[in-house]
Amino acid sequence: MSDDEYIYDEATGEWRPASELKAEAVREVRDASGTLLADGDQVVLVKDLKVKGTSTTLKQGTVIRSIRLTDDPELIDCRHEAIKGLVLRTEFVRKR
Repeated sequence: MSDDEYIYDEATGEWRPASELKAEAVREVRDASGTLLADGDQVVLVKDLKVKGTSTTLKQGTVIRSIRLTDDPELIDCRHEAIKGLVLRTEFVRKR
């Protein structure tokens, strides 16, 4: 990108430099203990969680493998054999 490129920011309704928006797009995702998370990490639940829409409860210490980061730094996509499409808040997990 060259220095003279601008992108329309729908949130503010203004045209802003592309380099400025790119810098804001880099977000740090941290777990409950403050450790940085990345795609593919394994995490462990720090408390029992009732899963909405099911009668399942995920117990403290359950290992969740290969997480994926989302646009929201407080949420991660997860895979678990009992639940499809599981999304967890980062405040309830810590990196393994």
